[in-house]
Amino acid sequence: MYKIASIGGDGIGPEIIAEGKKVLDAAGQRFSFDIDWTDFDIGAERYLSSGLLLTDDDLRDLGKFKAIYFGAIGDERVMPGILEKGILLRIRFHFDQYVNLRPIRLLKGVSTPLAGKGPEDINFMVVRENTEDFYVGIGSRFRGSEKKILEIERELYHATFGLDIQSDAEELAYQIGVITREGARRVISYAFELAGTRRKKLTSVDKANVLSDVYGLWREVFSSVAADHPDITTEFTFVDAVTMWFVKNPEWFDVVVTPNMFGDIITDLGAMIQGGLGLAPGANINPGGTSMFEPIHGSAPKYRGMNVANPVATIWAGSMLLDQLGEHEAASAIVQAIERSIADGVVTRDMGGTAGTSDVGSYVARAILEK
Repeated sequence: MYKIASIGGDGIGPEIIAEGKKVLDAAGQRFSFDIDWTDFDIGAERYLSSGLLLTDDDLRDLGKFKAIYFGAIGDERVMPGILEKGILLRIRFHFDQYVNLRPIRLLKGVSTPLAGKGPEDINFMVVRENTEDFYVGIGSRFRGSEKKILEIERELYHATFGLDIQSDAEELAYQIGVITREGARRVISYAFELAGTRRKKLTSVDKANVLSDVYGLWREVFSSVAADHPDITTEFTFVDAVTMWFVKNPEWFDVVVTPNMFGDIITDLGAMIQGGLGLAPGANINPGGTSMFEPIHGSAPKYRGMNVANPVATIWAGSMLLDQLGEHEAASAIVQAIERSIADGVVTRDMGGTAGTSDVGSYVARAILEK
């Protein structure tokens, strides 16, 4: 019996989570385990009616579960950032979900915009550090007299380059990225362990040629951890270069490890080369604590309640959830059932089909039960 928390969230979130739960329950029926679902009413509706985003009681209750199955967050009635930071990011940081894991895999039957590439070419994992870098929230904006802003600008510029500047700026903003040795070590170690279960190649992404302090530390830690894994082939690449190689030669990659902000960017590119956001699952993992599994797409409020949203990314995220719980055979069966659904043409309109959200979920569930 696995106890799993469920947060449908906003927009299409409740619909796609319902289909994901249907599939996970079918996997449990076939592979002899049960899931005890606990649903949490967290999202825009509660916020608009009560002003509550995520309470201490919510966090305490969620902490009783090893896994959270998450739909989507975001609502046009709420200013962008409030729900995302107050709910999604707070869960990630509170439970120290320091690994963001993204499979970049082209499933059989799905087309990619990359000419001449197929499923055998696009199959790698991105391990994104999830709690540091430029997303730690350290920053500010200065407004005021030109004299005060000039003083700040001159001090920053002089400290960096030893030069003086003239400026007529009326406002200044800054954001600080933070990488700690331990924060880098643990996520890089996770990536090495993952690479050891695959093709034994690990690519590190950074921008150490310009942002040499934070990403210089990242490189030092990567090299240190690499010394303990002599069987893994390693390489460094800059983030601008890796975006080119994702497009030109995705077959080069096996496991990619990256700081937080760059990981956020390159996984969206990965989603496109694997067929689109409707096929892109993600996991926020604390290997020793509470982890969260979700599609990486948004809440698509305009499609709420229309039974047209693609549930595949959510169903695939459910496969990752089972994999994290140790139900590897069931996790693999879910991905195979997704591919059967695609091969049989039971797909939503974003993939050129006519099936509804619930049709896809039901078909995938049946495919699992029929083996």
